[in-house]
Amino acid sequence: MKSFFSDKKTIAALVIPGLAVMLFAIAIPLIISLALSFVRWDGIRPMQFIGFDNYIRLMRDSLFWRSLQNVALLILVTIFIQNTFAFFVASLLTKISHNVSQILRTIYFIPATLSLVVVTRLWVHLFHPVYGMLNTIIRSLGFENFDISWLGDTRTAIWAVIWIMIWQGFGWALLFYYGGLMTVPKEQEEAALVDGANKFQSLIFVTIPHMLPVIQSILIIGVISSLRQMEMIFLSTRGGPGGTTQFLALYLYQRAFQAMEFGYGNAISVVLVLIAILMTIIIRRIFKKALEHF
Repeated sequence: MKSFFSDKKTIAALVIPGLAVMLFAIAIPLIISLALSFVRWDGIRPMQFIGFDNYIRLMRDSLFWRSLQNVALLILVTIFIQNTFAFFVASLLTKISHNVSQILRTIYFIPATLSLVVVTRLWVHLFHPVYGMLNTIIRSLGFENFDISWLGDTRTAIWAVIWIMIWQGFGWALLFYYGGLMTVPKEQEEAALVDGANKFQSLIFVTIPHMLPVIQSILIIGVISSLRQMEMIFLSTRGGPGGTTQFLALYLYQRAFQAMEFGYGNAISVVLVLIAILMTIIIRRIFKKALEHF
């Protein structure tokens, strides 16, 4: 076995296919996208090199900044609300009987198994101002004139869209946290309680340090998922009303494939990738320091 893996030809045969996939599926498209971000091109007429004009335009684009603001809002809601609630529910599921826990986990995970189209259309109908179930229930409680258009009102549209995303993604966060909590050594938790620690102290000094790699992975996935949100917005509001529900990935699609501004669309994609890389590095460094502290 040692001689098998020490053979350079064998190592090359095992490594080269993976490198080739990464090169053609990731590296080359990124390089092409970066190159196209410096041109003006509608897909028909010849490309025109314009340097950093697309990026200068991007910095002055209010809709781009609104898209970035909405992404930041979704990231904050995902981290501090969805993940906190998922962790709490997962911890409760570890303390009840296995059969009941299994049933509840299945119920919570059902939205994650549904198609994005099905989930979005379901909530579009539930949020409908006239025949939607939400407004119907509110009217039945005595508010006869209640007619908020949840997805059409600038005050509520972004929160309605974020709710759909959180509802659909909650099952994944719960599954990760539950799996991580099941690996926490019970002996360490019991030892902490015997030594005089209360349940909160046991959570902070035993459970969470053991869960840090899991939490780090969930946060990175959540950030990347927030950056690439497109389908749900496209199927529900298309970025409206007035751009209040615009997100980066959808704005990229609209500029590149609807307005036929491929150079500008690629500039947006480059910024999106850079933000994803930067956020991933920041999260990894924060958790690296946290792991060193514990």
